[in-house]
Amino acid sequence: MNAVMENTLAQGKNAFLQMACLSCEEKNISLERLATLIEENQDAILDANDRDLAENKDALDNALYQRLKLDAGKLKQVVQGIRQLVKLDDPAGKVLATTELDDGLILTKRAVPLGLIGIIFESRPDVMPQILSLILKSGNAVVFKGGKEAKHSNQAFMDAVIHPLTAELDFLPEGWASLMESREDVQAMLNYPQYVDLVIPRGSNQLVQSIMEKTRIPVLGHADGVCHQYVHGSADLDKALEVVIDSKTQYPSACNALETLLVDEAIADAFLPRLAQRCENEGITLHACEASITYLPKAKPATPSDWTTEYGTLTLAVKLVLGVEAAIAHINQYSSHHTDGILAEESAVQARFLKAVDSASVFVNASTRFADGFRYGFGAEIGISTARTHARGPVGLEGLVTYKFELTGHHQLVKDYVGASPARQFTHRTL
Repeated sequence: MNAVMENTLAQGKNAFLQMACLSCEEKNISLERLATLIEENQDAILDANDRDLAENKDALDNALYQRLKLDAGKLKQVVQGIRQLVKLDDPAGKVLATTELDDGLILTKRAVPLGLIGIIFESRPDVMPQILSLILKSGNAVVFKGGKEAKHSNQAFMDAVIHPLTAELDFLPEGWASLMESREDVQAMLNYPQYVDLVIPRGSNQLVQSIMEKTRIPVLGHADGVCHQYVHGSADLDKALEVVIDSKTQYPSACNALETLLVDEAIADAFLPRLAQRCENEGITLHACEASITYLPKAKPATPSDWTTEYGTLTLAVKLVLGVEAAIAHINQYSSHHTDGILAEESAVQARFLKAVDSASVFVNASTRFADGFRYGFGAEIGISTARTHARGPVGLEGLVTYKFELTGHHQLVKDYVGASPARQFTHRTL
């Protein structure tokens, strides 16, 4: 066991118990100050990021390098998201249901924070302030580890923003946010389910699977972002092409970028030559199935692995399918269940796709790049979940709370309801 990590986690767990009692006003004061500190220390944060970029220029592939890069625009969006959180309702403390069990015996189901959350993320240092803002608003505590490639950026956030924030606001407990420094720290953290209530890995499939295999702590995460668009025979081809291009090129290294394009055989003649020209103009390399490659003369032949690959670059797999059911079957088999969309004008086809595709986000006539907590109006996201339990899709505030039951009575006794003659009866009336 790691004594230092155990002390850190014990402090974090105690900090959570105080964070869970913060008022909505205290949380919002913290968020506003967090946003201001980021603005005031932008130069220091960007200077630290420049060090990370210089040290990793030849060590990372282009997709990871772009995720590592910070600029004033990214920080501005982070700050906007934090201030958006200030305007949102406090997720903790909400009454979810109230039931009268009997006269004067009231059961309340109330939302409460989850606890101490362990978060492991790769490359993107802008994830860190997003995580911290969501942790603050939801009343949780966090211990997190960023990728070694972003060590200077992550430490700059701690030194310039989090430490001053905690020092300035006396209602924020020490240890509510801690930064792990090594892989050994992460391994140690995974051995303490008595302190850590949830682990959220953000990164590669390899990272997520590795975390799941090494801990008894519940894990919430997603693996690859193998996202699809299906162009149906009823699609407006001009508009559909623009959505395809935006889904692929707006930020190709993002987990919600388009990776596989399914095209209905009925429109192959009309759509694929236009796609080929546009992709050539945009610098997109196509990997095409045997049926579609005749329309895409500069494409590479697709292999079976293309249907399960998250490229993270300007590369797109293309496959012809016969009808919406074939598209649905392909997506449900090969998708990572992150974000998948249909481009179609027929409402019945749209409805069938929405109902049958088994993904966390399913879109109609919209770019896959909309799958994002900020764009969903959550202020930010702590990650993307493709799980079926607790939270799915971009995980915002509602994904960071659970619930408890509160029972208020007037000294009622169970024996009066069981075995007494005559026995009292429950009313079970919804209030």
